[in-house]
Amino acid sequence: MLNRESQQVILKIIPTLNEAQTRWLIAKEAISLGRGGLKYMNELTGVSRPTILRGIKEIQSRKGLDISERLRAIGGGRKVLEHNHPNLQQAIKNIMDETTAGDPMSALRWTCKSTYKIAEELNKQGYKISQRSVCRKLLEMEYSLQLNAKHKEGTGKDHPDRDQQFNYINAIVKKFFFQENPVISVDAKKKELVGEFKNNGRTWCHKGDPKKVNVYDFRSLADGKVTPYGAYDLQYNEGFVNVGITHDTAEFAVNSILQWWNCMGKIHYPNATNLLICADGGGSNGSKNRLWKYCLQKLSDALETEITVCHYPPGTSKWNKVEHKLFSFISMNWRGEPLVSYETIVNLISSTTTKEGLLVKAKLDKKNYETGKKVSDADMEKLNIKYDKVHPQWNYVIKPRRKNYNEK
Repeated sequence: MLNRESQQVILKIIPTLNEAQTRWLIAKEAISLGRGGLKYMNELTGVSRPTILRGIKEIQSRKGLDISERLRAIGGGRKVLEHNHPNLQQAIKNIMDETTAGDPMSALRWTCKSTYKIAEELNKQGYKISQRSVCRKLLEMEYSLQLNAKHKEGTGKDHPDRDQQFNYINAIVKKFFFQENPVISVDAKKKELVGEFKNNGRTWCHKGDPKKVNVYDFRSLADGKVTPYGAYDLQYNEGFVNVGITHDTAEFAVNSILQWWNCMGKIHYPNATNLLICADGGGSNGSKNRLWKYCLQKLSDALETEITVCHYPPGTSKWNKVEHKLFSFISMNWRGEPLVSYETIVNLISSTTTKEGLLVKAKLDKKNYETGKKVSDADMEKLNIKYDKVHPQWNYVIKPRRKNYNEK
């Protein structure tokens, strides 16, 4: 339909036209809009449907438009709503401003502010107005239907060191790019049930023959559950997803990184001397997770490579590259497709691509990862870890403990 600018232009022109010209302008726009145009222009302008239909018939007629027809005298016809209700706009504004912090006796405090509800409330206050007129007045007052916008990242204020940490991560990433060392963004996608369950989104099917799935998403009806853990390579625009079938633990997270290295990393970076991992501050790869650091030390020892870790500040997980460079496209690729088996999930992930050339590989991880594993203080003291001077709780380097590496 019409954008906001076009709506404002039409509403500005109409008062300068006579009845016939107004009818023809609105009819012309209704024809241009196609299906639904009549209803849309009726709600936008307040001109009645019979009048718009008359204008459409006149435009589509073979006869020319008669500009000499008799017009009503100035001031004739139905009066605008404000003529009888000069405070109408303020009354509508008061209703729209009512929130949970407003008048506790408000009739609309806990209800959806639909045009029908607003019209009902206005009529109770003595204003004679229809739902369509309410819709038109809201547009004139520059209100519009809008979705909730995800913007607030936490219940409290932003972390005081947030910007400094982002700048630090940016500088480290540039340094690794220059040195041609790998940089990966990692995280676990939300768990998914395996079976004939509804998957949000739509896909093309024969008309009237949608895919049949279970009514309820009960865990007991599932053949299992999976936790996709992704590693996104920022330099090559490639992703690897390790599909776990048990628990999302730190051991699982680090093993997923190892699988990425064996499958993709060592091919692109045969001479790598350091690996940069950008991760969220919580979960299986959390900054306070002892098992995460312990398993990374074992990985560093096995690869004989330094591992640098940078965590995003609390409440900023949406800035993690793996979320909007990998996971978002996986969700788009399998939308509307029931995840009926492990094979289906792996294949759907592996077939994900973008116009920018995203390449994704996936593997099913059947290993059983136990929860509740503890790392003692003695084991932590054995780690060859160096914390950075800038936010050491988020930035650190783990070096191999093997003698032949330390002697280099």
